[in-house]
Amino acid sequence: MDEVYSDLLKYEVALEENNAALEEARRFAESVLSSMSDLLVVCDPEGIIEVVNPALLFLTGKTEVELIGSSLFALFADEATQQRARQTFARKASKASDCEMELTGADGQPIAVSFNCTPRHNPQGQLLGSVVTGRPLGELRRAYQALHDTHENLKRTQQQLLHSEKMASLGRLVAGVAHELNNPISFVLGNVHALRRYTERLGSYIALLHAAPSAAQQNEQRAALRIDRILEDMPSLIDGTVEGAERTRDIVDSLKRFSVLDREETGLFNLTDVVERSINWITKASPARFAVEVDLPEALRVNGSSGQIQQVVMNLIQNASDATLECTDPRLYINAEWTSATVTLRFRDTGPGIAAAHLPRIFEPFFTTKPVGRGTGLGLAISYGLVEKHGGLLEAGNAPEGGAVFTLRLPLAAATSST
Repeated sequence: MDEVYSDLLKYEVALEENNAALEEARRFAESVLSSMSDLLVVCDPEGIIEVVNPALLFLTGKTEVELIGSSLFALFADEATQQRARQTFARKASKASDCEMELTGADGQPIAVSFNCTPRHNPQGQLLGSVVTGRPLGELRRAYQALHDTHENLKRTQQQLLHSEKMASLGRLVAGVAHELNNPISFVLGNVHALRRYTERLGSYIALLHAAPSAAQQNEQRAALRIDRILEDMPSLIDGTVEGAERTRDIVDSLKRFSVLDREETGLFNLTDVVERSINWITKASPARFAVEVDLPEALRVNGSSGQIQQVVMNLIQNASDATLECTDPRLYINAEWTSATVTLRFRDTGPGIAAAHLPRIFEPFFTTKPVGRGTGLGLAISYGLVEKHGGLLEAGNAPEGGAVFTLRLPLAAATSST
């Protein structure tokens, strides 16, 4: 008898523990349902509602008593939507599905809702009904709009950073560009001064001709004013002046293409010309000892924005110039390798190289190893993005023979290279 009594006590204790666990599970499930911001409806195979959560009650303005045992389809805004819901749920009862439909809100107005319907089965695989979750599309659209606005702000900020770095590059190049402009301008000015003197002599000679002098006087004055020499020299002076003006125009056009914000003019361009122009600009503004050795074919045709790729190349050359300031032989080697599909430019300097701890962060925005005031930390980050935008790749490392090496890989246009 005592043994039976002891067993009964054990069963009672176990039953109470099970009841407590079940009660705890029920409270947990209720707290989850109450905490959900999404709508939740559990219904049987015929669409009769068995469970709802407070989010649905708030949206529809109905009570739990009103909804339990009623048809899920009665919640939809109109008969056409109700019929479409019946067809959709019946057709996809065997698998999860997504759809958008309108419910009748608490104020009687239709509310667009994004639904997900998932079938519910017992352990034997028999269909017990569906679990339907939903979220008002107004909330989703507000979230999408906020995401869109954030993305647009990010794009504007990125463009502003790109322009700031571009202007900083232009500032560093003022000396080099001034030297580039000074040569043709000086040439043009010298020719114009010569042409002015020639014009004065020609004017004097023409005035003499109007006075109807004798042949001897004409010949004497012609020799004195060196008219034959003037007529012989003027074509070359004019050609030289035109050439100098065109060179000045080309330099200014290059600067305009490089500096204009938000312009992304693309087309076929010669990568070799871009490299040579960048070298010319950078070296004019760099210490006299900095030298660049180039091994490139005459033409490497690439499709894209020549201004953006020039910004990348100029940044790599400028970084090499900065990195080799303390070297006994400050030098940069640029060479190219190409296949039918890609061209690879290799920029190797004779500087100290890149520390192993810095390599993983070398393309991070605002990361720089230069002294304060010498760099923004944006050049390589922006360059990486520009190269990636062109379908290429920019990599950094250290050369076995010493110094840093940057590898720029870009897609080649068909039949573009020649030696």
